[in-house]
Amino acid sequence: MNFNRRNFIRTSGLTAIAGFAGIETVFAVMKNKSTKKSGKGLVLRFVQYDLLLNHTFTIANSSRNSTPDMLTSIEFDGITGYGEASMPPYLGESVETATKFFSLLDLGQFKDPFQMDDILTYVDSVMPGNCAAKAAIDIALHDLVGKIMGQPWYKIWGFDPADTPNTSFTIGIDTMEMVRQKTLEATPYKILKVKLGQKTDRDMIETIRSVTNVSLCVDVNQGWTDRQMALDMIHWLKEKGVVFVEQPMPKTAIDDMAWLTENSPLPTIADESLQRLPDVMKAKGVYSGINIKLMKCTGMREAHQMLTLAESFGMKVMIGCMTETSCAVSAAAQLSPKCEWADLDGNLLISNDPYSGVQVVNGKVILIDQPGIGIKEIKKVFE
Repeated sequence: MNFNRRNFIRTSGLTAIAGFAGIETVFAVMKNKSTKKSGKGLVLRFVQYDLLLNHTFTIANSSRNSTPDMLTSIEFDGITGYGEASMPPYLGESVETATKFFSLLDLGQFKDPFQMDDILTYVDSVMPGNCAAKAAIDIALHDLVGKIMGQPWYKIWGFDPADTPNTSFTIGIDTMEMVRQKTLEATPYKILKVKLGQKTDRDMIETIRSVTNVSLCVDVNQGWTDRQMALDMIHWLKEKGVVFVEQPMPKTAIDDMAWLTENSPLPTIADESLQRLPDVMKAKGVYSGINIKLMKCTGMREAHQMLTLAESFGMKVMIGCMTETSCAVSAAAQLSPKCEWADLDGNLLISNDPYSGVQVVNGKVILIDQPGIGIKEIKKVFE
């Protein structure tokens, strides 16, 4: 079934207004049908929940065995939405900064969760930065509103779940023996994302190619500093079946990066160079596409705006993630039908996921037809 705007209206029992109403009108009607005027405001809760990695995770400039994380919930009239802030150290956020930020919020002033723009604009204004913490509020609010409406967000946005891409599975920098083992463990996936940016780059690719012929993409995490070397490497990577190169050079090397993109035989994707909506404009002409991550852009609302803007520029879009639970990964997956690529394996890299949600079947992202972001608790986090 094609879940476009008309089908969403039909499933909502609002066919009578479909001929003249946009999604905004449908949203308003659903609001009036679904919300109770209890006079009580939104109730926020949050808890620390560190993520335990299955393997040591190494990129061009760091390694770790766990990721600091905060889980959130927003309750309204007995319905609860869930969110998450994943905070790998290089983002500059921590459990302490997130706790401080959450403690400053007064969501109780909002008596109507459908005032999403007002709520999220307020959240964004409380303190600068804190993008992952803001994403935790954004995701929980989207989950809550979707549950009130009785619809998943991919339907609310009018996306077809059949259009989801394959997700890549990440192979971090490691010994060649471990790289071989990780590659064998990733047999179900149709595309592998390989972390590069060290002297072992060619060895990494050759080792993976000794095990599998599936498509590859590479994430250099700003690890190459010479543009000619980078171009030579990209030509070699294309011969090895690589389909795109993510953040090959430092985010400050804008002129070199624009030159590389112009001459590269493979698409170049902005990651560290891109965080929020204004950065999409800056990436135009410098990169072929962008990697949107909820933890960097403050959540689903701004991610949707970034996707729309990138599409208008003719740029390719990948929806990505950090190491996250199924909560944040399922939230990001709601956008995946409109993306060329997905890198939504963050929940598969941890051993203590408290939620179930988006699935990967034969390498393809499978959205769950459940309201909100489509997750269920499998381990009680909030008492």
